[in-house]
Amino acid sequence: MRSDNDTWDITTSVGSTALFVAAARALEAATSKPVAVDAFAAVFCRAVGGEWAALLDGSAPDHKLATPWGERFVDFQAARTRFLDDYVTAAATAGVRQIVLLAAGLDSRAYRLSWPARTVVFELDQPRVLEFKRRVLADYGAAPQATRVEVPVDLRDDWPAALRDAGFDPTQPSAWIAEGLLIYLPAAAQDELFAGIAALSAPGSEAAVEESTPMDGEAFRAAREQERARGEDGTFFTLVYNEQHRPAAQWFGDHGWHAVATPLPALLAELGRPVPAADSEAGSMTSTINLVRAIKPR
Repeated sequence: MRSDNDTWDITTSVGSTALFVAAARALEAATSKPVAVDAFAAVFCRAVGGEWAALLDGSAPDHKLATPWGERFVDFQAARTRFLDDYVTAAATAGVRQIVLLAAGLDSRAYRLSWPARTVVFELDQPRVLEFKRRVLADYGAAPQATRVEVPVDLRDDWPAALRDAGFDPTQPSAWIAEGLLIYLPAAAQDELFAGIAALSAPGSEAAVEESTPMDGEAFRAAREQERARGEDGTFFTLVYNEQHRPAAQWFGDHGWHAVATPLPALLAELGRPVPAADSEAGSMTSTINLVRAIKPR
């Protein structure tokens, strides 16, 4: 269970969910026609080994990602990755030189995307998560394609101050990514996160946020208890907050930004990936997710 001051590395608690996402990205990259390629995702999984390496080798048939639900989850991660890759690339092309990855996890965009000169990628996350990524990619021989600045901070603490102390300039435009983050924050903390982004964003800044509608309370409690009964405490439902927050497009719109929400099913269809039936396990997840892009007018 979560607590106010809990912490983690890449194999425990919230950190382990980054491995789950990396594994999905690695499986997508290995398909014949990937919509997004993260060449470093497999590197992270093999560095950890165990079930994560076995999954990539096709020798973990009982892994959640090897199920029909897992196939749709891989589609989801592919679509989300492509959306955010396109977003941040467009922002950089438009002249933004400060990229901020909130809860960066195993996001490898600083390494795998082509960045204009003088681009700085700030990565905020737990210290041990950032250290794992840096060490694994250095051992692999990878080098960031932009100036990469680690900001080891818990987003429940004063992360805006930590970001400024790391060299972030709030007078210059920035592009923000909050990917796979909001569900791990209570509703009040989500509003605080958005407020922090807005306060640090100069005109011309952009933000991309993934959000999901909370599950029915009774269904959420049942799923959490089933997770515990399977001995999977700390896998997903026991880590997330199932709290209603103000939709991101509405929040940013109310604060003067131009915001557009793209439902995940629409994005999947656009990319030629199956849209799960609404009454399936994968469909109940997919139908709740929006990808929101907001721009602060100049």
